[in-house]
Amino acid sequence: MRRVVYLGRHIMLRSKYLDKVNNGRFTTIRLGIIRPKYREVFIHSGGMVVAKAKIVNVLYKRVHELSDEDALADGFNNRDELIRELRRIYGNVNDNDWVTILTLEVVEFIGRKDDGSVGLKPVDIARLALRYGVPVNEEERKILVELVNEGSVRKVSMKLFGSLKGRYIIRRVVRKALRQLIKMGVINAD
Repeated sequence: MRRVVYLGRHIMLRSKYLDKVNNGRFTTIRLGIIRPKYREVFIHSGGMVVAKAKIVNVLYKRVHELSDEDALADGFNNRDELIRELRRIYGNVNDNDWVTILTLEVVEFIGRKDDGSVGLKPVDIARLALRYGVPVNEEERKILVELVNEGSVRKVSMKLFGSLKGRYIIRRVVRKALRQLIKMGVINAD
């Protein structure tokens, strides 16, 4: 099987594997050829965004090439246990099927910080708000889209408002989006 999947900015991780994220650097083995579009991704687990991570390595192997070392790095006791889990998740997995081993490094954990923030940049909040359909009006949506496209509150302020004075409006929209993401349970604020 040579299934090619393009990975966007979001990667799902089953709740039972969430402990791997706490190590700071971890691997995840996925069936098929996974081609990341971005180096930075959000880790989702249990219906929430739990971390932002950087993809530091992508390795392709056939199932029969997987080793005990690959299994240990992915949190399994041995190769056989790993292959049983791949079959449980994906169904029919053959020895000649391709797998992708993604190595990720956690850039930041997402959740309430000591300073009351959640540790996300405004552009990250805008991306999540758009992905999860946070309820906003058309003007607020335009601000969020521009923030994702431009990557900077300053640039969006200049583009939409013609001066830096629009930054407070943009920040207000971002704070509103963050409150909604927390209310929706996408971000854990505990």
